[in-house]
Amino acid sequence: MADERDESRGFKVTDRRRFSESGEERTEAPPEPPPSPAAAEAPDAPPPDLGGPGDPEADEPLTFSTFVLSLSTQALCHLGEMASPFTGRIERDLVAGKQVIDILGILAEKTRNNLDATEQSLLDAVLYDLRMRYVALVRGAAKEGA
Repeated sequence: MADERDESRGFKVTDRRRFSESGEERTEAPPEPPPSPAAAEAPDAPPPDLGGPGDPEADEPLTFSTFVLSLSTQALCHLGEMASPFTGRIERDLVAGKQVIDILGILAEKTRNNLDATEQSLLDAVLYDLRMRYVALVRGAAKEGA
């Protein structure tokens, strides 16, 4: 009686390896595992939009310039210069904005002499613009607080 109870609480190990212990390929197909209960209960929801063929954003390759511009856009959102794409509202987070600007600065430092003239010019211009905007915001906040 105790043995029956132990067997019902235990688990079963099924060998699904493609090759046997001797290294020969197995001919019988391993049994498919039963679907998990969570997967069976989940409603059929449409898959998230990950961008596919025909999606203009997915068709464009990621380049260094688009990477720099995406970080720049993120910094502008944090500085309150443009609306957040998530909430649609202008939200200011100077600490996060400074962090993204510092990341761009690190990127400029680490890629020095490895970029072509266009990429270097873009990175320098973006960094200068963001730094000036940040300084203006910090000075404006200091004047309001005084």
